[in-house]
Amino acid sequence: MLKRLHCLSTLAAMENTPLPYSYKLMLSCPSGLPPSQVFVDFNRNYDRIPHPDVNLENSIDEIWDQKAQQNPSLYNGKKFRYGGHALLAGPDDQALNCRVFLHLGVTDYKTFMGTNLNALWEKFLVPSEDETVRCKHTANPLGNGAVVETSDGRILLLKRSNNVGEFPGHFVFPGGHPEPEEVGIVSLDSSDPELLNRRVAQEMFDSIIREVVEETGVPAESLVSESRLNRNLISMQKSPVFIGISRRELNVRPTAFFFMKCTFQSNEIQKLYASAQDGFESTQLYAVSKDELENLTSKMPGCHHGGFVLYKLMIEAQKNN
Repeated sequence: MLKRLHCLSTLAAMENTPLPYSYKLMLSCPSGLPPSQVFVDFNRNYDRIPHPDVNLENSIDEIWDQKAQQNPSLYNGKKFRYGGHALLAGPDDQALNCRVFLHLGVTDYKTFMGTNLNALWEKFLVPSEDETVRCKHTANPLGNGAVVETSDGRILLLKRSNNVGEFPGHFVFPGGHPEPEEVGIVSLDSSDPELLNRRVAQEMFDSIIREVVEETGVPAESLVSESRLNRNLISMQKSPVFIGISRRELNVRPTAFFFMKCTFQSNEIQKLYASAQDGFESTQLYAVSKDELENLTSKMPGCHHGGFVLYKLMIEAQKNN
């Protein structure tokens, strides 16, 4: 009887565990927002709150110590922590002129491994409909991802190496993280908070270009985007456009997604990928059609599956305009 109860309990736990490709859209901006419409409120109020369970909290250090012994080169880098957002509509509620304010604090890789990637990650969650309350005890580092469309209409995908820590062998869009160190952040103390907010907001866009360049090998000057000014006028710009935030349901990891075009054809990019700086993180680059991309979403981490959905919403919005 005890064995049967244990099996039933295990089955119930498996049924309640989110699938790797399941996602939730935290924010969708289908018109695609340029840097002038994306702002940051960088504040200590958005830092993680320690969990009241001392044993659970202590597991963060224990996991890190164990991982550091296995890999002495492990680096505890700082990351921006996603603490929610505010969306302000433009005049007459026009989506094209809306503004987004990202609420960001600071966390680090150790806390990410000890909370979001902890086998007990669900114990860090608080029952609440408010996502910022629900995830107040998790690191929630904000990742980034780019939907890159080539000049011959293909979308770039990477197949992750089997040696990476998260989702080995899965398909992902190029991406990584915006980095606090890139804007000189050591702590949240600043004599000019407004300047810091502007620098962090710019890092959201600068970092995704860096990631695409490092992971695919394409030059930064080949990356452009379209910004729709009205129904008939489209402006080409060097910066990517922000299309939203997706969160994977498995360990509640958030990722900001951007769209950009590359002036190179897919066969040219394949050649450049061979010398990509961060090519070791993936085993192959694919340039796929939109239909092929949709068929691969079940082999993506949930946050990247959500990134595809954000891209699809952008395409639908363009058709409607």
